[in-house]
Amino acid sequence: MLMIKAILRPEKVGFVLSELCDAGFPAVTKYDVVGRGKQRGVKVGEVYYDEIPKEMIMLVVKDEDKDDAIKIIIKNAKTGEKGAFGDGKIFVVPVEEAYTISSNSKEL
Repeated sequence: MLMIKAILRPEKVGFVLSELCDAGFPAVTKYDVVGRGKQRGVKVGEVYYDEIPKEMIMLVVKDEDKDDAIKIIIKNAKTGEKGAFGDGKIFVVPVEEAYTISSNSKEL
């Protein structure tokens, strides 16, 4: 299994979550984050913003479902046809073990 972590523009998260759910990926964790990318923030006039508000979603998928989930995220998180700086980033990491607390059962 793999954990997909995606940092997204806040205004795009609703679209991404809706499409993930419709595609069979309903289990998602979401939280507010702040940060900056390679461009080191944004300068508007004389004001420099180096902590840009974003949202992170995390979901765990079977290895064979990774590409489908990533395509859904990219399609719904991208700004316009070509995308734009600040659209976000996706990280994929292996999950070695997972447990359901209520039943004390191992998931993997």
